[in-house]
Amino acid sequence: METYATNSGWNDPEVQELAAALSRAPLPRRLALVRSRLPGRLVFTTSFGLEDQAITHAICTADPGADIEIVTLDTGRLFPETYDLWAETEERYGRRIPAYAPDAAALEALISDQGVNGFRRSVQNRQTCCAVRKVAPLGRALAGASGWITGLRAEQSQGRAATPFAAFDPGYGLVKINPLADWSRQDLAQYVADNAIPYNPLHDRGFPSIGCAPCTRAVKIGEPDRAGRWWWENDAKKECGLHLRPRSPTALALQD
Repeated sequence: METYATNSGWNDPEVQELAAALSRAPLPRRLALVRSRLPGRLVFTTSFGLEDQAITHAICTADPGADIEIVTLDTGRLFPETYDLWAETEERYGRRIPAYAPDAAALEALISDQGVNGFRRSVQNRQTCCAVRKVAPLGRALAGASGWITGLRAEQSQGRAATPFAAFDPGYGLVKINPLADWSRQDLAQYVADNAIPYNPLHDRGFPSIGCAPCTRAVKIGEPDRAGRWWWENDAKKECGLHLRPRSPTALALQD
């Protein structure tokens, strides 16, 4: 099987060929293709949402899965249900899921500057909070990785409608893999049910997308999946910064 270089030498035809191969395969085969064609360290970042639980199951029950790291970003403000699911997932699959947490000094400076819930006062404050609690830890999690596996789906929001199966991410200098890019919410729910995969009970209470507790609410009938994230903001394209290309891998906050 052909393998690719793990640096900025990745060109569009190489990435497009991998994306095309992924589009033709079921989920376990997609992960196997990524592992066989992309040498080096592969990192899957889970937030324990429904998408991530499906990918975790596929990784942990596949032969090449042990060679794919599963990590999470512990912002310190997750729902209690998320922490419980974290423990349940480790128990189910017999595998530790290490956490990357915010830098203590940066977090102390953030709270000293904004206050404990200062992120609600402006979009800039919220983005700075996300940068400290999520983006900077992600930079450490992906340091030295050749591939980053995520649970992004095109159906999740208008801003994610063009989500590819594979793309080179110049911000982190690696290949970003989205193995569920073409899955519908129904596909996802069916896969979780068929495989008795543990999931967050908040999903049954109207939370299709679950982030930090103070920044997530249940969605209303007819709202898109991510309408419950940072609901007090008017911008329809709301992201925490994890899936935007940063100026540097660490995307250090408190710099503006």
